[in-house]
Amino acid sequence: MSILQNGVQLICYPNRLGNNLQDLHQVLEQHLSDAVVGVHILPFFPSNADGGFSPLTHLQVDPAYGDWSDIRRIAERFDLCSDLTVNHISDASVEFQDYVAKGQGSEYAELFVDVDAMGDITTDDLAKIHIRKEKEPFRQVTFADGSQGRVWCTFTENQIDLNYRSEKTWALMDTWISHLCANGVKLLRLDAFGYTTKRIGTSCFLVEPEVYKVLERINDMALQHGAECLPEVHDHTSFQYAISRRDMHPYGFALPPLVLYSLLDCNSVYLKNWLRMCPRNMITVLDTHDGICIPDVEGVLPDDRIKALVENINARSADPILRRSAARINSVGAIYQLTCTFYDALMRSDDSYIAARAIQFFAPGIPQVYYVGLLAGCNDEDLMQATGELRDINRHFYSLDEVDTAIEQPVVQRLLTLMRFRNSYPAFQGRFELNYSNDSSVAMAWRHGEHYCHLLVDLNFRTAQIDYLDADDLSPQSWVC
Repeated sequence: MSILQNGVQLICYPNRLGNNLQDLHQVLEQHLSDAVVGVHILPFFPSNADGGFSPLTHLQVDPAYGDWSDIRRIAERFDLCSDLTVNHISDASVEFQDYVAKGQGSEYAELFVDVDAMGDITTDDLAKIHIRKEKEPFRQVTFADGSQGRVWCTFTENQIDLNYRSEKTWALMDTWISHLCANGVKLLRLDAFGYTTKRIGTSCFLVEPEVYKVLERINDMALQHGAECLPEVHDHTSFQYAISRRDMHPYGFALPPLVLYSLLDCNSVYLKNWLRMCPRNMITVLDTHDGICIPDVEGVLPDDRIKALVENINARSADPILRRSAARINSVGAIYQLTCTFYDALMRSDDSYIAARAIQFFAPGIPQVYYVGLLAGCNDEDLMQATGELRDINRHFYSLDEVDTAIEQPVVQRLLTLMRFRNSYPAFQGRFELNYSNDSSVAMAWRHGEHYCHLLVDLNFRTAQIDYLDADDLSPQSWVC
Protein backbone atom coordinates (compact mmCIF):
# COMPACT_ATOMS: atom_id res chain seq x y z
CA MET A 1 0.00 0.00 0.00
CA SER A 2 1.34 3.42 -0.97
CA ILE A 3 2.59 5.76 1.75
CA LEU A 4 1.50 8.72 -0.39
CA GLN A 5 -1.82 10.49 0.02
CA ASN A 6 -4.10 10.02 -2.96
CA GLY A 7 -4.47 13.68 -3.87
CA VAL A 8 -3.09 16.43 -6.08
CA GLN A 9 0.61 17.28 -5.89
CA LEU A 10 2.29 20.50 -7.03
CA ILE A 11 5.47 20.49 -9.13
CA CYS A 12 7.57 23.61 -8.55
CA TYR A 13 11.07 25.01 -8.41
CA PRO A 14 12.49 26.16 -5.07
CA ASN A 15 12.76 29.74 -6.36
CA ARG A 16 10.03 30.42 -8.94
CA LEU A 17 7.03 30.91 -6.68
CA GLY A 18 8.75 33.72 -4.83
CA ASN A 19 12.51 33.73 -4.34
CA ASN A 20 13.19 30.79 -2.05
CA LEU A 21 11.79 27.93 0.00
CA GLN A 22 10.35 30.26 2.63
CA ASP A 23 8.36 32.05 -0.07
CA LEU A 24 7.23 28.71 -1.49
CA HIS A 25 5.99 27.69 1.95
CA GLN A 26 4.07 30.96 2.18
CA VAL A 27 2.38 30.32 -1.19
CA LEU A 28 1.47 26.78 -0.15
CA GLU A 29 -0.07 27.87 3.14
CA GLN A 30 -1.76 31.01 1.84
CA HIS A 31 -3.21 29.72 -1.43
CA LEU A 32 -2.92 25.93 -1.67
CA SER A 33 -3.34 24.43 1.79
CA ASP A 34 -6.41 22.40 0.75
CA ALA A 35 -5.72 22.26 -3.00
CA VAL A 36 -2.56 20.12 -2.86
CA VAL A 37 -1.51 17.30 -0.54
CA GLY A 38 2.02 16.91 -1.90
CA VAL A 39 4.83 18.93 -3.41
CA HIS A 40 7.54 17.90 -5.86
CA ILE A 41 10.28 20.47 -5.33
CA LEU A 42 12.61 20.39 -8.32
CA PRO A 43 16.34 20.20 -7.46
CA PHE A 44 17.17 22.37 -4.46
CA PHE A 45 20.76 21.16 -4.19
CA PRO A 46 23.95 23.08 -5.07
CA SER A 47 24.33 22.71 -8.84
CA ASN A 48 26.36 24.20 -11.68
CA ALA A 49 24.27 23.37 -14.78
CA ASP A 50 20.98 22.21 -16.30
CA GLY A 51 18.58 24.10 -14.06
CA GLY A 52 19.67 22.26 -10.92
CA PHE A 53 20.09 18.81 -12.46
CA SER A 54 23.88 18.89 -12.10
CA PRO A 55 24.06 18.43 -8.32
CA LEU A 56 27.31 18.68 -6.42
CA THR A 57 25.69 16.60 -3.69
CA HIS A 58 22.28 15.62 -2.36
CA LEU A 59 23.41 16.28 1.22
CA GLN A 60 23.08 20.07 1.07
CA VAL A 61 20.41 22.63 0.22
CA ASP A 62 21.64 25.48 -1.96
CA PRO A 63 21.93 28.40 0.51
CA ALA A 64 20.26 30.66 -2.08
CA TYR A 65 17.06 28.67 -1.48
CA GLY A 66 17.28 28.08 2.28
CA ASP A 67 18.31 25.09 4.37
CA TRP A 68 17.08 21.69 5.53
CA SER A 69 14.78 23.25 8.11
CA ASP A 70 12.83 24.84 5.23
CA ILE A 71 12.57 21.46 3.52
CA ARG A 72 11.41 19.75 6.72
CA ARG A 73 8.80 22.44 7.37
CA ILE A 74 7.20 21.75 3.97
CA ALA A 75 7.52 17.98 4.48
CA GLU A 76 5.68 18.19 7.81
CA ARG A 77 2.58 19.45 6.03
CA PHE A 78 2.78 17.95 2.52
CA ASP A 79 4.01 14.70 0.96
CA LEU A 80 7.43 15.70 -0.30
CA CYS A 81 8.90 14.49 -3.59
CA SER A 82 12.57 15.16 -4.33
CA ASP A 83 14.69 14.49 -7.37
CA LEU A 84 17.43 11.91 -6.98
CA THR A 85 19.79 12.38 -9.90
CA VAL A 86 20.95 8.81 -10.29
CA ASN A 87 22.81 9.06 -13.60
CA HIS A 88 25.39 11.73 -12.87
CA ILE A 89 27.08 14.15 -10.50
CA SER A 90 28.52 17.62 -11.05
CA ASP A 91 32.09 18.07 -12.24
CA ALA A 92 32.37 20.62 -9.39
CA SER A 93 31.62 17.93 -6.78
CA VAL A 94 34.20 16.98 -4.18
CA GLU A 95 34.31 13.49 -5.64
CA PHE A 96 35.10 14.49 -9.22
CA GLN A 97 37.55 17.20 -8.21
CA ASP A 98 39.47 14.62 -6.16
CA TYR A 99 39.48 12.31 -9.18
CA VAL A 100 40.94 15.08 -11.37
CA ALA A 101 43.61 15.76 -8.76
CA LYS A 102 44.62 12.14 -8.12
CA GLY A 103 43.51 10.16 -11.16
CA GLN A 104 43.19 6.43 -10.53
CA GLY A 105 44.71 7.02 -7.10
CA SER A 106 41.57 8.82 -5.99
CA GLU A 107 39.28 7.02 -3.56
CA TYR A 108 36.46 8.15 -5.84
CA ALA A 109 37.93 6.93 -9.15
CA GLU A 110 35.51 3.99 -9.36
CA LEU A 111 32.51 6.36 -9.25
CA PHE A 112 33.13 7.39 -12.84
CA VAL A 113 32.98 5.47 -16.12
CA ASP A 114 36.52 5.14 -17.51
CA VAL A 115 35.75 5.16 -21.24
CA ASP A 116 39.29 4.17 -22.28
CA ALA A 117 39.06 1.03 -20.14
CA MET A 118 36.02 -0.11 -22.09
CA GLY A 119 38.02 -1.17 -25.16
CA ASP A 120 37.53 -0.08 -28.76
CA ILE A 121 34.36 1.85 -29.48
CA THR A 122 33.71 1.80 -33.22
CA THR A 123 31.76 4.24 -35.34
CA ASP A 124 29.05 1.60 -35.54
CA ASP A 125 29.00 1.36 -31.75
CA LEU A 126 28.69 5.14 -31.51
CA ALA A 127 25.80 5.21 -33.95
CA LYS A 128 23.79 2.99 -31.61
CA ILE A 129 24.27 5.12 -28.50
CA HIS A 130 21.27 7.19 -27.41
CA ILE A 131 22.66 10.67 -26.80
CA ARG A 132 21.39 14.01 -25.48
CA LYS A 133 23.83 16.46 -27.09
CA GLU A 134 25.36 17.10 -30.48
CA LYS A 135 28.51 15.07 -29.88
CA GLU A 136 29.64 11.73 -28.51
CA PRO A 137 28.79 11.25 -24.82
CA PHE A 138 32.36 11.42 -23.56
CA ARG A 139 34.50 14.12 -21.98
CA GLN A 140 38.27 14.49 -22.03
CA VAL A 141 39.82 14.90 -18.59
CA THR A 142 43.30 16.31 -17.96
CA PHE A 143 44.53 15.10 -14.59
CA ALA A 144 46.76 17.09 -12.25
CA ASP A 145 49.85 15.14 -13.35
CA GLY A 146 49.24 16.07 -17.01
CA SER A 147 47.92 12.69 -18.11
CA GLN A 148 44.58 12.43 -19.84
CA GLY A 149 41.59 10.16 -19.89
CA ARG A 150 37.91 10.10 -20.86
CA VAL A 151 34.80 9.81 -18.73
CA TRP A 152 31.22 9.20 -19.80
CA CYS A 153 29.20 12.39 -19.99
CA THR A 154 25.65 11.97 -21.37
CA PHE A 155 24.30 15.47 -20.82
CA THR A 156 26.28 18.72 -20.43
CA GLU A 157 30.03 18.72 -19.92
CA ASN A 158 29.37 19.54 -16.25
CA GLN A 159 27.37 16.34 -15.60
CA ILE A 160 29.64 13.33 -15.15
CA ASP A 161 27.97 9.92 -15.35
CA LEU A 162 28.23 7.51 -12.42
CA ASN A 163 29.49 3.94 -12.71
CA TYR A 164 26.91 1.42 -11.51
CA ARG A 165 29.35 -1.46 -11.77
CA SER A 166 31.06 -0.12 -8.67
CA GLU A 167 29.89 -0.62 -5.09
CA LYS A 168 31.17 2.88 -4.35
CA THR A 169 28.36 4.29 -6.48
CA TRP A 170 25.83 2.19 -4.60
CA ALA A 171 27.22 3.38 -1.28
CA LEU A 172 26.88 6.98 -2.47
CA MET A 173 23.25 6.33 -3.47
CA ASP A 174 22.46 4.86 -0.07
CA THR A 175 23.99 7.87 1.68
CA TRP A 176 21.96 10.29 -0.44
CA ILE A 177 18.70 8.37 -0.07
CA SER A 178 19.12 8.01 3.68
CA HIS A 179 19.72 11.73 4.10
CA LEU A 180 16.79 12.79 1.91
CA CYS A 181 14.38 10.49 3.70
CA ALA A 182 15.61 11.62 7.11
CA ASN A 183 14.56 15.12 6.07
CA GLY A 184 11.02 14.13 5.14
CA VAL A 185 11.16 12.96 1.51
CA LYS A 186 8.50 10.33 0.75
CA LEU A 187 8.86 10.07 -3.04
CA LEU A 188 12.14 9.94 -4.95
CA ARG A 189 11.94 10.96 -8.59
CA LEU A 190 14.74 8.99 -10.25
CA ASP A 191 16.07 11.42 -12.82
CA ALA A 192 17.73 10.11 -16.00
CA PHE A 193 17.97 6.54 -14.69
CA GLY A 194 17.70 5.14 -18.22
CA TYR A 195 21.24 6.25 -19.04
CA THR A 196 22.86 4.28 -16.21
CA THR A 197 23.26 1.17 -18.38
CA LYS A 198 26.52 1.34 -20.34
CA ARG A 199 27.09 -1.68 -22.58
CA ILE A 200 29.02 -1.09 -25.80
CA GLY A 201 27.16 -2.46 -28.78
CA THR A 202 23.80 -1.31 -27.42
CA SER A 203 21.99 2.04 -27.18
CA CYS A 204 23.36 2.39 -23.63
CA PHE A 205 19.84 3.58 -22.77
CA LEU A 206 17.25 1.45 -20.98
CA VAL A 207 19.35 -1.64 -21.66
CA GLU A 208 17.38 -4.65 -20.46
CA PRO A 209 17.65 -6.44 -18.08
CA GLU A 210 20.38 -4.30 -16.50
CA VAL A 211 18.16 -1.24 -16.18
CA TYR A 212 15.66 -3.12 -14.00
CA LYS A 213 18.43 -4.41 -11.75
CA VAL A 214 19.52 -0.80 -11.17
CA LEU A 215 15.95 0.32 -10.51
CA GLU A 216 15.10 -2.54 -8.20
CA ARG A 217 18.20 -2.03 -6.06
CA ILE A 218 17.53 1.70 -5.71
CA ASN A 219 13.89 0.96 -4.92
CA ASP A 220 14.91 -1.50 -2.21
CA MET A 221 17.09 1.21 -0.63
CA ALA A 222 14.24 3.71 -0.77
CA LEU A 223 11.73 1.32 0.79
CA GLN A 224 14.15 0.57 3.62
CA HIS A 225 14.23 4.29 4.39
CA GLY A 226 10.45 4.74 4.13
CA ALA A 227 10.16 6.23 0.64
CA GLU A 228 8.79 5.21 -2.75
CA CYS A 229 10.29 5.67 -6.22
CA LEU A 230 9.12 7.44 -9.36
CA PRO A 231 11.50 6.54 -12.20
CA GLU A 232 11.57 9.24 -14.90
CA VAL A 233 11.87 8.09 -18.50
CA HIS A 234 10.56 9.26 -21.86
CA ASP A 235 10.20 6.37 -24.26
CA HIS A 236 7.67 3.80 -25.43
CA THR A 237 4.79 3.50 -22.97
CA SER A 238 5.58 -0.18 -22.39
CA PHE A 239 8.48 0.90 -20.15
CA GLN A 240 5.95 2.52 -17.81
CA TYR A 241 4.08 -0.79 -17.57
CA ALA A 242 7.37 -2.57 -16.76
CA ILE A 243 8.09 -0.04 -13.99
CA SER A 244 4.57 -0.43 -12.61
CA ARG A 245 5.03 -4.16 -12.16
CA ARG A 246 8.14 -3.61 -10.05
CA ASP A 247 6.55 -1.89 -7.05
CA MET A 248 7.32 1.62 -8.30
CA HIS A 249 5.20 4.49 -9.58
CA PRO A 250 5.40 4.97 -13.36
CA TYR A 251 4.73 8.30 -15.05
CA GLY A 252 1.61 8.65 -17.21
CA PHE A 253 3.60 10.56 -19.83
CA ALA A 254 1.32 9.44 -22.67
CA LEU A 255 -1.52 11.46 -21.15
CA PRO A 256 -0.45 15.03 -22.13
CA PRO A 257 -0.33 14.45 -25.92
CA LEU A 258 -3.40 12.22 -25.73
CA VAL A 259 -5.42 14.91 -23.94
CA LEU A 260 -4.20 17.59 -26.33
CA TYR A 261 -5.08 15.48 -29.35
CA SER A 262 -8.49 14.59 -27.92
CA LEU A 263 -9.44 18.22 -27.26
CA LEU A 264 -7.97 19.69 -30.42
CA ASP A 265 -9.41 17.00 -32.71
CA CYS A 266 -12.59 16.24 -30.71
CA ASN A 267 -11.72 12.53 -30.75
CA SER A 268 -11.61 10.40 -27.59
CA VAL A 269 -10.92 7.00 -29.16
CA TYR A 270 -7.16 6.83 -28.50
CA LEU A 271 -7.42 8.35 -25.04
CA LYS A 272 -10.00 5.75 -24.01
CA ASN A 273 -7.93 2.91 -25.47
CA TRP A 274 -5.06 4.01 -23.24
CA LEU A 275 -7.24 4.53 -20.15
CA ARG A 276 -8.43 0.92 -20.34
CA MET A 277 -4.93 -0.45 -19.93
CA CYS A 278 -2.74 2.23 -18.30
CA PRO A 279 -1.07 1.43 -14.95
CA ARG A 280 -3.31 2.17 -11.98
CA ASN A 281 -0.47 3.31 -9.70
CA MET A 282 0.95 5.95 -12.02
CA ILE A 283 1.73 9.60 -11.40
CA THR A 284 -0.11 11.70 -13.99
CA VAL A 285 0.99 15.04 -15.44
CA LEU A 286 -0.10 17.36 -18.20
CA ASP A 287 2.91 19.65 -17.93
CA THR A 288 6.33 19.58 -16.27
CA HIS A 289 9.57 21.57 -16.30
CA ASP A 290 10.42 19.73 -19.52
CA GLY A 291 8.52 20.05 -22.75
CA ILE A 292 5.52 18.03 -23.89
CA CYS A 293 7.24 14.76 -24.77
CA ILE A 294 6.32 12.86 -27.90
CA PRO A 295 8.11 9.45 -27.61
CA ASP A 296 5.74 8.44 -24.81
CA VAL A 297 2.70 8.46 -27.08
CA GLU A 298 4.27 6.64 -30.03
CA GLY A 299 2.41 3.39 -30.56
CA VAL A 300 -0.58 4.79 -28.66
CA LEU A 301 -1.49 7.57 -31.06
CA PRO A 302 -1.04 6.80 -34.80
CA ASP A 303 1.90 8.48 -36.51
CA ASP A 304 -0.25 10.66 -38.74
CA ARG A 305 -2.18 11.93 -35.71
CA ILE A 306 1.08 12.67 -33.87
CA LYS A 307 2.33 14.61 -36.89
CA ALA A 308 -0.87 16.63 -37.05
CA LEU A 309 -0.71 17.36 -33.31
CA VAL A 310 2.91 18.52 -33.56
CA GLU A 311 2.08 20.81 -36.47
CA ASN A 312 -0.90 22.22 -34.61
CA ILE A 313 1.01 23.06 -31.42
CA ASN A 314 4.13 24.27 -33.21
CA ALA A 315 2.13 27.22 -34.45
CA ARG A 316 1.93 28.44 -30.84
CA SER A 317 5.26 27.26 -29.40
CA ALA A 318 9.00 27.66 -29.61
CA ASP A 319 11.16 25.35 -31.70
CA PRO A 320 10.78 21.70 -30.72
CA ILE A 321 13.62 19.79 -29.08
CA LEU A 322 14.94 17.05 -31.36
CA ARG A 323 16.51 13.62 -30.98
CA ARG A 324 20.09 13.31 -32.20
CA SER A 325 22.51 10.66 -33.44
CA ALA A 326 26.02 10.25 -32.01
CA ALA A 327 27.44 9.11 -35.34
CA ARG A 328 25.91 12.02 -37.29
CA ILE A 329 26.16 14.90 -34.86
CA ASN A 330 24.59 17.39 -37.25
CA SER A 331 21.61 15.23 -38.14
CA VAL A 332 18.11 16.29 -37.21
CA GLY A 333 16.15 13.57 -35.48
CA ALA A 334 12.47 13.14 -34.79
CA ILE A 335 10.60 15.42 -32.41
CA TYR A 336 11.47 14.75 -28.76
CA GLN A 337 9.74 17.59 -26.90
CA LEU A 338 7.34 20.40 -27.77
CA THR A 339 8.14 23.62 -25.90
CA CYS A 340 4.93 25.32 -24.84
CA THR A 341 2.84 25.90 -21.73
CA PHE A 342 -0.19 23.63 -21.60
CA TYR A 343 -2.53 26.62 -21.42
CA ASP A 344 -1.04 28.03 -24.62
CA ALA A 345 -1.15 24.60 -26.26
CA LEU A 346 -4.93 24.72 -25.77
CA MET A 347 -5.09 28.21 -27.30
CA ARG A 348 -5.71 29.79 -23.88
CA SER A 349 -9.23 28.40 -23.82
CA ASP A 350 -10.38 28.29 -20.19
CA ASP A 351 -13.02 25.64 -20.86
CA SER A 352 -10.60 23.41 -22.76
CA TYR A 353 -8.03 23.79 -20.00
CA ILE A 354 -10.45 22.86 -17.23
CA ALA A 355 -11.70 19.91 -19.29
CA ALA A 356 -8.10 18.73 -19.66
CA ARG A 357 -7.50 18.93 -15.91
CA ALA A 358 -10.77 17.13 -15.18
CA ILE A 359 -9.64 14.27 -17.43
CA GLN A 360 -6.28 14.17 -15.64
CA PHE A 361 -7.83 14.18 -12.16
CA PHE A 362 -10.27 11.38 -13.03
CA ALA A 363 -7.59 9.23 -14.71
CA PRO A 364 -6.06 6.46 -12.56
CA GLY A 365 -3.14 7.49 -10.38
CA ILE A 366 -1.93 10.48 -8.38
CA PRO A 367 -2.10 13.78 -10.32
CA GLN A 368 0.66 16.38 -10.32
CA VAL A 369 0.13 19.97 -11.48
CA TYR A 370 3.11 22.04 -12.62
CA TYR A 371 3.30 25.51 -11.08
CA VAL A 372 2.98 27.34 -14.43
CA GLY A 373 -0.04 25.21 -15.25
CA LEU A 374 -1.50 25.85 -11.82
CA LEU A 375 -1.47 29.57 -12.59
CA ALA A 376 -2.61 29.12 -16.22
CA GLY A 377 0.69 30.61 -17.34
CA CYS A 378 1.41 31.66 -20.91
CA ASN A 379 4.60 31.24 -22.91
CA ASP A 380 7.47 33.28 -21.43
CA GLU A 381 9.18 34.31 -24.66
CA ASP A 382 11.37 36.87 -22.86
CA LEU A 383 12.89 34.34 -20.48
CA MET A 384 13.51 31.88 -23.30
CA GLN A 385 15.25 34.54 -25.41
CA ALA A 386 17.32 35.71 -22.45
CA THR A 387 18.63 32.25 -21.53
CA GLY A 388 18.65 30.52 -24.92
CA GLU A 389 17.00 27.50 -23.27
CA LEU A 390 13.89 26.51 -25.23
CA ARG A 391 12.21 24.88 -22.23
CA ASP A 392 12.40 28.15 -20.28
CA ILE A 393 9.34 29.23 -22.24
CA ASN A 394 7.46 27.20 -19.59
CA ARG A 395 9.60 28.13 -16.55
CA HIS A 396 8.47 31.61 -15.56
CA PHE A 397 9.77 33.25 -12.37
CA TYR A 398 6.71 34.39 -10.39
CA SER A 399 7.10 37.04 -7.71
CA LEU A 400 4.80 36.73 -4.71
CA ASP A 401 2.76 39.63 -6.08
CA GLU A 402 2.43 37.85 -9.43
CA VAL A 403 1.24 34.73 -7.65
CA ASP A 404 -1.40 36.72 -5.76
CA THR A 405 -2.66 38.19 -9.04
CA ALA A 406 -2.55 34.96 -11.05
CA ILE A 407 -4.43 33.02 -8.35
CA GLU A 408 -7.43 35.33 -8.80
CA GLN A 409 -7.89 34.50 -12.49
CA PRO A 410 -11.29 32.81 -13.02
CA VAL A 411 -9.69 29.81 -14.74
CA VAL A 412 -7.33 29.30 -11.78
CA GLN A 413 -10.19 29.54 -9.31
CA ARG A 414 -12.06 26.89 -11.32
CA LEU A 415 -8.97 24.70 -11.30
CA LEU A 416 -8.52 25.08 -7.52
CA THR A 417 -12.13 24.05 -6.96
CA LEU A 418 -11.55 20.96 -9.08
CA MET A 419 -8.36 20.16 -7.16
CA ARG A 420 -10.14 20.44 -3.82
CA PHE A 421 -12.85 18.06 -5.04
CA ARG A 422 -10.21 15.57 -6.21
CA ASN A 423 -8.51 15.70 -2.79
CA SER A 424 -11.59 15.42 -0.63
CA TYR A 425 -14.23 13.27 -2.35
CA PRO A 426 -14.16 9.71 -0.88
CA ALA A 427 -14.82 7.82 -4.13
CA PHE A 428 -11.27 8.53 -5.35
CA GLN A 429 -10.02 6.10 -2.69
CA GLY A 430 -11.83 3.30 -4.52
CA ARG A 431 -11.95 1.92 -8.05
CA PHE A 432 -11.69 3.62 -11.42
CA GLU A 433 -14.31 2.96 -14.12
CA LEU A 434 -14.22 3.90 -17.79
CA ASN A 435 -17.83 4.45 -18.85
CA TYR A 436 -19.42 4.27 -22.27
CA SER A 437 -19.30 7.47 -24.35
CA ASN A 438 -19.35 8.37 -28.02
CA ASP A 439 -16.17 9.16 -29.96
CA SER A 440 -16.35 12.89 -29.22
CA SER A 441 -16.69 12.56 -25.47
CA VAL A 442 -15.08 10.73 -22.57
CA ALA A 443 -16.79 9.44 -19.42
CA MET A 444 -14.97 8.25 -16.30
CA ALA A 445 -16.09 7.42 -12.79
CA TRP A 446 -14.85 6.45 -9.33
CA ARG A 447 -16.68 4.29 -6.80
CA HIS A 448 -15.86 3.56 -3.16
CA GLY A 449 -18.54 1.99 -0.99
CA GLU A 450 -21.63 4.16 -1.34
CA HIS A 451 -19.71 7.12 -2.73
CA TYR A 452 -19.71 7.66 -6.49
CA CYS A 453 -18.64 10.42 -8.88
CA HIS A 454 -18.89 10.54 -12.67
CA LEU A 455 -17.20 12.86 -15.18
CA LEU A 456 -18.49 13.52 -18.68
CA VAL A 457 -16.33 15.66 -20.98
CA ASP A 458 -17.93 16.77 -24.25
CA LEU A 459 -14.98 17.43 -26.55
CA ASN A 460 -17.06 19.37 -29.08
CA PHE A 461 -18.34 21.89 -26.55
CA ARG A 462 -15.33 21.69 -24.15
CA THR A 463 -17.61 21.07 -21.18
CA ALA A 464 -16.82 18.98 -18.11
CA GLN A 465 -19.70 17.91 -15.88
CA ILE A 466 -19.34 16.01 -12.63
CA ASP A 467 -22.28 14.12 -11.16
CA TYR A 468 -21.76 12.74 -7.67
CA LEU A 469 -23.44 11.63 -4.48
CA ASP A 470 -23.03 14.05 -1.60
CA ALA A 471 -20.28 12.84 0.73
CA ASP A 472 -22.54 13.17 3.80
CA ASP A 473 -26.13 12.38 2.84
CA LEU A 474 -25.58 10.70 -0.58
CA SER A 475 -28.03 13.06 -2.29
CA PRO A 476 -27.44 13.44 -6.07
CA GLN A 477 -25.38 16.49 -7.00
CA SER A 478 -24.26 17.91 -10.36
CA TRP A 479 -21.60 20.46 -11.19
CA VAL A 480 -20.24 21.94 -14.43
CA CYS A 481 -16.56 22.57 -13.74
